Amino acid sequence: MRHATLTIIREEHQALAAMLRSLSMLLTQSRREGTAPNFELLRSMLFYIDEFPERLHHTKETQLLFPRLRERCPELVPVLDALDADHEQGERAIRRLEHALLAFEMMGESRRAEFEAAAERYITFYLSHMGTEENLILPAAEAHLLPEDWAEMDTAFESNRDPLTGHEPDDLYRPLFTRILNMAPAPIGLGG
Repeated sequence: MRHATLTIIREEHQALAAMLRSLSMLLTQSRREGTAPNFELLRSMLFYIDEFPERLHHTKETQLLFPRLRERCPELVPVLDALDADHEQGERAIRRLEHALLAFEMMGESRRAEFEAAAERYITFYLSHMGTEENLILPAAEAHLLPEDWAEMDTAFESNRDPLTGHEPDDLYRPLFTRILNMAPAPIGLGG
């Protein structure tokens, strides 16, 4: 049986992975060309990560999905605890990354390596986190959660869909997504 929650989580993971890989590609390209990266685009991308995955996606996983799995799959409790810790750590990590970007933008080349290293650590951390969810948590949810679990979660996950998964952005976020789509190269955007 298909569950909207699982589809939405997977779509949001794919969108975030594409965003993270694009971030890495942009940094590699600017380093290779010996130019400064597009700071406006990088700020927009980090703001997106903070607004959608950190605040909306993780909150629903932590408050809705993980507690149900703790009840039905006690063997996963250590993994779920680690994922919750990642969620708590993620908000601080994105703030540190945003600060490192600002330092790079304001202080110049002397801060490039620090920002790039922080970005790569963040990207590696996030991709690993999503891999654990995809390979352990989502299959366990599909196998062990009950219809009433899915009904409540589906409603919650459908309430705020990520525009990078093909959904129309809220008016509040439309300028952000327009900016990202117009400035970022594929696979995220249309720019170059």
